[in-house]
Amino acid sequence: MEPTTVPSVPPNEFIKTIYERRSIRSFVDRDVPDDLITACLKAANKAPSAHNQQSWRFIVVRGQKKKELSELIVNRAAGFPKASAALLRMAARSITSAPVVVAVANTGELIEHGKRLFAIDEDKAVDFFRTMEIQSSAAAVENLLLAATSLGLATVWLGIMYLIKDEVLELLGEPKGEFMAIVPVGYTSRETSGPQKKKLDVIVKRFN
Repeated sequence: MEPTTVPSVPPNEFIKTIYERRSIRSFVDRDVPDDLITACLKAANKAPSAHNQQSWRFIVVRGQKKKELSELIVNRAAGFPKASAALLRMAARSITSAPVVVAVANTGELIEHGKRLFAIDEDKAVDFFRTMEIQSSAAAVENLLLAATSLGLATVWLGIMYLIKDEVLELLGEPKGEFMAIVPVGYTSRETSGPQKKKLDVIVKRFN
């Protein structure tokens, strides 16, 4: 594994953690203690949220329910085109190999709050606050990923799961609606250097 290159700033463990985070899809057969999962969830819950609604829910999945989740994905994969089906099956393998999975769902509470707060067209209000709810929960997921990395854990954000979000929410006993993430958590089966990132001069625009 190549050494992590940290920018030339004063020593900062948090920035080092950001540079060390990787998307890991294969895990060793080793349990993750509940106190480490709780620490990650507390960090996720500290994320900023619009109007401080904290309209997210974290569902910790182990054992039989995790097996049912993996089986659901495999069964549904057959109904998708080849590329999507392959990614869904890969997600199922990650879930199977991880000792624990954290699902993150939006509750819709921010949308309801916004509709009451602002006297604007309902469709516009729903779209506006739905977007804000997604932004808030995305920040919570990133906190979860970084907290896990700092504790020596490996994670991956399985975005492909959005294709079957309603079925996943039903399996987890959550109402249909927004769905943010399925995150397998465990200990990596192999080290990786991660993908090459674009240089800043390609993606940054400055006005001075």
